[in-house]
Amino acid sequence: MMRRTSVFLMGVAAGALIAVGASQPRLLEPGAAVAAASDTYRQLNLFGDIFERVRADYVEKPDDAKLIESAINGMLSSLDPHSTYMDAKNFRDMQVQTRGQFGGLGIEVTMEDGLVKVVSPIDDTPASKAGVQAGDLIAKLDGEEVKGMTLSQAVEKMRGAVSTPIKLTIIRKGSDKPIELTLVRDVINIKSVRGRVESDDIAYIRITSFSEQTADALKKSMEDLAKQIGEDKLKGYIVDLRNNPGGLLDQAVEVSDTFLDRGEIVSTRGRNADETERRNARPGDLAKGKPVIVLVNGGSASASEIVAGALQDHKRATVLGSLSFGKGSVQTVIPVSGNAAIKLTTARYYTPSGRSIQAKGIAPDIELVQDVPADLKEKAEAAGVDTTRGEASLKGHLKNGEDEKTGSPAYVPPDPKDDTQLKLAVDLMHGVQKNAAYPADPKAAVPN
Repeated sequence: MMRRTSVFLMGVAAGALIAVGASQPRLLEPGAAVAAASDTYRQLNLFGDIFERVRADYVEKPDDAKLIESAINGMLSSLDPHSTYMDAKNFRDMQVQTRGQFGGLGIEVTMEDGLVKVVSPIDDTPASKAGVQAGDLIAKLDGEEVKGMTLSQAVEKMRGAVSTPIKLTIIRKGSDKPIELTLVRDVINIKSVRGRVESDDIAYIRITSFSEQTADALKKSMEDLAKQIGEDKLKGYIVDLRNNPGGLLDQAVEVSDTFLDRGEIVSTRGRNADETERRNARPGDLAKGKPVIVLVNGGSASASEIVAGALQDHKRATVLGSLSFGKGSVQTVIPVSGNAAIKLTTARYYTPSGRSIQAKGIAPDIELVQDVPADLKEKAEAAGVDTTRGEASLKGHLKNGEDEKTGSPAYVPPDPKDDTQLKLAVDLMHGVQKNAAYPADPKAAVPN
């Protein structure tokens, strides 16, 4: 019997690790049980017959392992868009993502003209210590040409066991010949939290995902910014969850708890009533009652919607932006043979007031849709991509009544000067603009 080990929440791109007990068996009348079992075995025999026919008669000799994996993928994908099979590599990648650390070099990269381009070296990592610079083009990895590799293949090659070396051949603007650097891999922590002082008196904190490091990083960022600005001068906190696809549920709970003194944060409800679990806040508001604005958009999904929903229901924060993605389901990660795993939808989650976000999303207290530039709209339309795609538009999504809603744009301008949602948040905190929803009043929250 498979052992259910953990739960993973992820939205548009893909978390939440919580203990989940095995489902209780349901009793059937003896005759019904026998009939059900007989029908199930008949269908399994049908699968076996077709499998053997494909192996024997297909025009080319198929790979048995790939046939089985494809059948598993088909079974899981027929359930909903978030149930899936992960082979050993994908399972490892998921674990790296949720741990928030890996063995590597410490560079943020993209692909340009078939080469890996360095966006930025991360401070105090092998890359920054070796002198890798933003804009460098990596042409070879251990002597192997990068051209012909996908970005994920190149990244996989740069990652590896801590203390192992790798040689980079770099093309740098202004240098006559390629530069060769040998770097030794080290533990790299993924930065899921970035903070800065906005307009001299506002603490702006961007959370890009929810990994094992997120809650601690948030608390450190809040403390650092409060000291930098000064408690008396600090107007409040802007927590930016835009384009945050989700992450670990326990981290979403801790992030919510950072701003709450008491009350329920989220509940998860499975197929059976005894599988319901509730997470509650502990005393202590690290923001010390300062106003909070949470920014969301169509790319805010799953665990980020838990945070926005909890703070909104408790009237602890004003949610500003556009309708979130609407992923309100919980996936349990179940390891299987071959170092692989399945990610299976096992529950739905609900906000403190009992709202299901599934296919509906979090509606902001103050709605402001960020305009998408015309050229990006045209490119998206040409590629057949819906710029306002949400959970409700995904084929096979879990249904949630009649009033399902589509999502909203997931665009955030690269230059803060063009960011109308951020500008409005700043103006509200400075009193330049007024709105009945700001500041949120916890005393007006409905007890739960």
